Amino acid sequence: MNLTGGIVLYAVLWFLTLFVLLPIGQVSQAEAGEVVPGTPAGAPANPMLGRKMAWATAISAVLWAGCAYLILGGVISREDIMQLDQLVR
Repeated sequence: MNLTGGIVLYAVLWFLTLFVLLPIGQVSQAEAGEVVPGTPAGAPANPMLGRKMAWATAISAVLWAGCAYLILGGVISREDIMQLDQLVR
């Protein structure tokens, strides 16, 4: 894995983690009882984006470190991945 591959892998993991974290703990404006005029009632009342982005950063860093260990440590090589289609045949 080169530098560009590592950055792309981290970005993909970060966005995937963020999208998994977004609905956790969400309270809609209708549930909170404070619907702001001009917004749908299902909009989040307090999305806590900063906290969720921080959690996404931490979790994706751990996932990236695990993936980097598997790739750079030689646990999984390209030859191993090329042989995966033999399991289906």
